[in-house]
Amino acid sequence: MCGIVGYTGTKKAKPILIDGLLKLEYRGYDSAGIAVLEGDSICVKKDKGRVKALEDLEGINNLKGTVGVAHTRWATHGKPAEENSHPHTDVSKSFSVVHNGIIENYSKIKNMLTENGYKFISKTDTEVIPNLIHYYYNKEPSVAEPPVTFGDSPLIKGAKATAPLNKGAKRDAGKFLEAVHRACADLEGSYAIGVVSKFHPDIIIAAKKDSPLVIGRGEGENYIASDAHAVLEHTRDFYFLDDYEIAEVSKDGIKIYDRDLKLQKREPKNVKWDEEEMNKGKYPDFMLKEISEQPDAIKQTIGSKLNGDKVEFDKLSFTKEYLSSINRIYIVACGTAMHVGLATKTTFEKFCKIPTEVDIASEFRYRNPLIDSKTLTIFISQSGETADTIAALKLAKEKGAKTIAVSNVVGSSITREADYSLYIKAGTEISVASTKAYTSQVVLVTLLAMYFAEILESVDPRRLRILKHDIIKLPTQVEEILKNTDNIKEIAHKIYTEKDVFFIGRGEDYACGLEGSLKLKEISYIHSDAYASGELKHGPIALIENGTTVVAIITEPRLTGKSLSNVYEVITRGAKILLVTNQKMRTDEFEWVIKVPETDHLISPVLAMVPLQLLAYYITKEKGLDVDKPRNLAKSVTVE
Repeated sequence: MCGIVGYTGTKKAKPILIDGLLKLEYRGYDSAGIAVLEGDSICVKKDKGRVKALEDLEGINNLKGTVGVAHTRWATHGKPAEENSHPHTDVSKSFSVVHNGIIENYSKIKNMLTENGYKFISKTDTEVIPNLIHYYYNKEPSVAEPPVTFGDSPLIKGAKATAPLNKGAKRDAGKFLEAVHRACADLEGSYAIGVVSKFHPDIIIAAKKDSPLVIGRGEGENYIASDAHAVLEHTRDFYFLDDYEIAEVSKDGIKIYDRDLKLQKREPKNVKWDEEEMNKGKYPDFMLKEISEQPDAIKQTIGSKLNGDKVEFDKLSFTKEYLSSINRIYIVACGTAMHVGLATKTTFEKFCKIPTEVDIASEFRYRNPLIDSKTLTIFISQSGETADTIAALKLAKEKGAKTIAVSNVVGSSITREADYSLYIKAGTEISVASTKAYTSQVVLVTLLAMYFAEILESVDPRRLRILKHDIIKLPTQVEEILKNTDNIKEIAHKIYTEKDVFFIGRGEDYACGLEGSLKLKEISYIHSDAYASGELKHGPIALIENGTTVVAIITEPRLTGKSLSNVYEVITRGAKILLVTNQKMRTDEFEWVIKVPETDHLISPVLAMVPLQLLAYYITKEKGLDVDKPRNLAKSVTVE
């Protein structure tokens, strides 16, 4: 979602900060800003719109300071506007803050600060943070006040600042750190913050809770960022902050403290980076590039996990005794990752004989799910930073369940929280609409179900061999689809003006329809819904009228007859049918047909999904829209 970049060193901060923001554009945003220490003041430049617009602001090229922070914002509080953009400063313009996350008790804090003479100019939750830091910076601690514990301090109500609003007391770095520490103790919700002060022009203070923040280590310079990609050009060595940690970052060093302000000893982690992944290469858009990379992404994900007749996960140490004790599996995720769960649920139940539920992460925590030590939980997130999914994982751990994270990003927050972490090998995904991560995750989670089944000895080995054989063929079959796209382009040209499109299917085809519908709506802005074919008569068929486009997915032989019956039901109401199938059948009654290679129905969502990704892509190109950065969406959703 929002992006943070910070720099402290000897070079001009502005070019480094702007470049970092450009590298984070894929996360989605609606405004951008920068704050740089210039002499004894903080110079802030910000406005709604793209980073390129920020670069054109008057005076920005005159910034010469070597310490600063920058931000791209995705609006949660306050519409996109200059006053609501980050960075935000306090009333005395002594502190400037960039913030990812949501402060849930900001109204309470704002009221207290207002009573103490503070004034606010934005509609954001973030503006309370620099003012609260200023409040604590100027407040002489009372001997009666107990030591503050980061994240647990009650808000001090009704107290008066002991120094005037435009003055400060001691100017030592410890005072700055303590003020940020006390402010963070009052914040409820999620935050990753970078703070600069005119009183301490060589320091950035960084802190986090439930929102990602990394610190990059350089030579005579250091960085902060919400995503390592922002500064990978400058360093590969990173410290990943944990919740409630706070860091003091200067050009000469990095100090990380725990929630009690005890100094921590930690070695940085080296992050590998393939520069080619961040470039479009020969492709006009990242989305088309990433669709085209799926054969290799799937091949890399299969990797060494299929070893002869066995499926192997060297990161897991599950025994038959443990898996036999499991009475329920939860697969928890959001959006596309949740559709991965729906596409693989049947495999767990058929092969492992364990009841499996797929749950939306944003709903999971709030219905008091039945979890105990006999529950196995699987959490799927492409970025590994999805706030709702991480929160659900923490709940599962509290209740005693074993947790498995499936992600595309090594070292991401969810993988650091989980008991076990499994990675797809899809490479960096830049386009907001997920493509190669989806198909790779379907493959990986299917292999996980097969791995459990082999340990449990719960399915005929011959059945597993058939599925393994078909999984190995997937990369070649996806390549075959990608070589024959003219038909999909023609269909896109004929239906790109539609206002409503419906997807129908049964079993795994329904799961695929949900993801196909999501791809279409999120990048083309065409209203789209997916329904289980058998549910049409229970209401949705009322939406079908003459000329309505319906995408019917039929890949499971056992359900082909029933699925065709549902297709004919909408044809009689005037629907135009786009059939996606690998079955042999008469197709002259349908307007359009997309054939995909035959495969086991348990992995059919992989092959059926590729043409649906391309269909959404080409429709969006026909409409002249930005394929990689759809409106209102973010690649990594780091707030609930």
